[in-house]
Amino acid sequence: MATLLKKSFFLLALLAGTSLTASAQRIAYVDIQKVLAEIPAYQKAQEEIDRIAQAWRQEINQEYDKIKSLYNEYQVEQVLLSDEARRQKEEEIMNREQQVRDLQKKRFGPEGDLFKRRRELVQPIQDRVYSAIEDYAEDRGFDFIFDKSGNASMIYTNPEYDKTEDIIRKVK
Repeated sequence: MATLLKKSFFLLALLAGTSLTASAQRIAYVDIQKVLAEIPAYQKAQEEIDRIAQAWRQEINQEYDKIKSLYNEYQVEQVLLSDEARRQKEEEIMNREQQVRDLQKKRFGPEGDLFKRRRELVQPIQDRVYSAIEDYAEDRGFDFIFDKSGNASMIYTNPEYDKTEDIIRKVK
């Protein structure tokens, strides 16, 4: 009986200690997209990235239009061409298509020019925001700060813990 009482008391003390530790953790969340939207340098960087991407899309579309014209010419002339000439035209069209696909990959691929440019323009701003969040958490004693705008599934958020405006003021 005494052993059961000791085990029960130990279990109760362990549960009490765990609940005290859990309640001592401070949690907040921030909408990073909203913070970034408030930073003029970020907006300017996004506009530049959009402008560059649009110019590159237009360049690629023009190249595809040229290939389409080549193909249409080929179809008209096909019956008049020798087998060798026909093979050369087909090869020329396929080579041009491959060149445009390579250009597309170079511009828009996972490690392409657009990715590099975005990293160059946006990364310093994001680093500044994350640093502000880290400083804020350390200054105010928060254990966890979640990104409300990210993929973190937050089913309920109490507005009391939304620290987005504080971070905006800290970043500006």
